[in-house]
Amino acid sequence: MTNSLNWKNTVVAASRALNMVDSETIDRVLSCLADEAVAQTDVILAENTKDLAQMDKSNPLYDRLLLTRERIDGIASDIRNVAALPSPLNKLITETERPNGMLISKVTVPFGVVGIIYEARPNVSFDVFSLCLKSGNACVLKGGTDAHNSNQAIVNVIKSVLRSFHLDENIVTLLPAGREATAELMDAVGVVDVIIPRGGKGLINYVRDNSKVPVIETGAGICHTYFDETGDLQKGAEIVFNAKTRRVSVCNTLDCLIVHQSRLTDLPALCEKLATKNVIIYADDASFQVLEGKYPTVLLQKATADSFDTEFMDYKMALKTVSSLGEAIEHIALHSSKHSECIVSEDAASIALFDRAVDAACVYTNVSTAFSDGAQFGLGAEIGISTQKLHARGPMALAEMCSYKWIVKGNGQVRI
Repeated sequence: MTNSLNWKNTVVAASRALNMVDSETIDRVLSCLADEAVAQTDVILAENTKDLAQMDKSNPLYDRLLLTRERIDGIASDIRNVAALPSPLNKLITETERPNGMLISKVTVPFGVVGIIYEARPNVSFDVFSLCLKSGNACVLKGGTDAHNSNQAIVNVIKSVLRSFHLDENIVTLLPAGREATAELMDAVGVVDVIIPRGGKGLINYVRDNSKVPVIETGAGICHTYFDETGDLQKGAEIVFNAKTRRVSVCNTLDCLIVHQSRLTDLPALCEKLATKNVIIYADDASFQVLEGKYPTVLLQKATADSFDTEFMDYKMALKTVSSLGEAIEHIALHSSKHSECIVSEDAASIALFDRAVDAACVYTNVSTAFSDGAQFGLGAEIGISTQKLHARGPMALAEMCSYKWIVKGNGQVRI
């Protein structure tokens, strides 16, 4: 296990030094990192192959663990996008002059040290570092055992780039993969300013319940699409197919399709394309009766109570029938993780009510929930999708990686 006192001291020192680095240097580091990530693709993929060999291909996490040349090219593109964005630091939020002549300014500053606990997602190592560096934060990475070889290779590339710019390589720290390191990170009060878990519901709940360091919850997604009585069938079929099958292991994937009872006759057409991807549907009684004989028997099962509270991360989907928009909204309120919710409708009043009533980080109209992503929102890479309300909500990119402080200037004022 890494020496506890050593990494805590070095990361704090690195954080303080990083605070003095100018934004132009940071952008050059990121541009160089993007180039080096591509240049070191063979090395990274070789280590990724070692991790993949230890995981069953049927595991839903396999896709998240998998790196390819195309994915590394995409990661490099995201890093370049982050480099091209304006710095989020030292931005004036508000400024006021008090009657006694004090000038009070509120400006953006880094958190300081950000801890990330994540599972089989080696891309997170690049994404987190690029966003943390751009926002002036040192980062402590605690990846899972499944991706340790990949993470180590990625961090080695990052550290080599930092050294080439004569910057402290401890701006990024990779902790050992064991649970002891997780506990140590969660106990690092006064060293780590915030922890962001990236993973499934179990990991997020564990970190939230056990961390002494403040936590921003991200990732867990039980996402719904509601097909309204005025929904366009062609739009709906494409949205449902894309939201469910584009990448089943990510948190913005559709988990439950809700259908207005007046549109049950359209259900076979709405779900037809899902069968080409062998999507298993867990249908309530009304929808099961409609799909029986019109959707492959081996892929159609009756829903249980648990079906509507499951983030499947697989080619599986629950199906719920409702009698009204209000009932759909109520179902979402009871079962959603407050991540991403969609309505397929052509009625402006229904859309307006859905937008206002549904409590989620991202609310969509006639758009696939697959777009819940920092890059797709024009934010560059993201730390994750925050499903809570304090500090950050939705895609957490540069602006959400900053805090603020008050700068007060005067000319000898004293308080009576």
